[in-house]
Amino acid sequence: MSHVIGLDIGSSHAKGIVFRGKEPVAAFDCPSSGDLKGVAEKLRKELLSRADLSSKDIDYVLVTGYGSREVPFASETRTDISCHGRGVHFLFPSVRTVVDIGDLSSKVLRIDENGDILKFLSSGKCAGGSGRILRVIAKILQVKVEEIGGLSLQSKKPVDFNTGCAVFAESEAVSRIADGTAKEDLLAGIHRALAAQLKALAERLGMEKDVAMVGGGGRDRGLVKAFEDITDIKVFVPDEPHMTAALGAGLLAWERVKERAL
Repeated sequence: MSHVIGLDIGSSHAKGIVFRGKEPVAAFDCPSSGDLKGVAEKLRKELLSRADLSSKDIDYVLVTGYGSREVPFASETRTDISCHGRGVHFLFPSVRTVVDIGDLSSKVLRIDENGDILKFLSSGKCAGGSGRILRVIAKILQVKVEEIGGLSLQSKKPVDFNTGCAVFAESEAVSRIADGTAKEDLLAGIHRALAAQLKALAERLGMEKDVAMVGGGGRDRGLVKAFEDITDIKVFVPDEPHMTAALGAGLLAWERVKERAL
């Protein structure tokens, strides 16, 4: 039985999954750092340990993400777009639109019945359209990023933010705090502002059901709820939405090994 590894070296976190055939058998994620090669090696060692394998047992390593070009042991690199598409299809075969909320940018993808990319749009490098704005606001409010989703859902009166720009939103948030605005209302407002940008991006692309949300932003329950409310669409979210690109990378690696065996 073949063993392959899929890695996603993101700007804030690095993720990896080991496959035995087409079945995931071990996974690991950790924060990224300036030493992307070191992070990739740490991932590989931990994955091999968890799967009780050695590097000689691995037939293929497919890498995606911000730091994919820094991985010296990669057999192949692919775009995170193609990896997300394949990973989402594996989990939710009915999904045709994927909303990927990353740390540096957000993307909306249209995929076919095989998980292949038909077309996509990106929010660009503005932090106001990505998960980075959530980290910025969490820091201002002195709460952990993983806590903001639950806090947001407690809001009784969400704030209407006047800008989608992260820089101005940060300034506006500071002013609102000084005025005594509750943390949960600020967070709910930021979630609504980001959800509105994601909806606009999806509508420009041509949103088709079913819809899934992945990336680090998919772990934020408040953001998922805001997007569902503003679009009136039930969104599919994986149990580990930040791992979808690594999952897709592993699946593509398995396909490569299968092709070579023919």
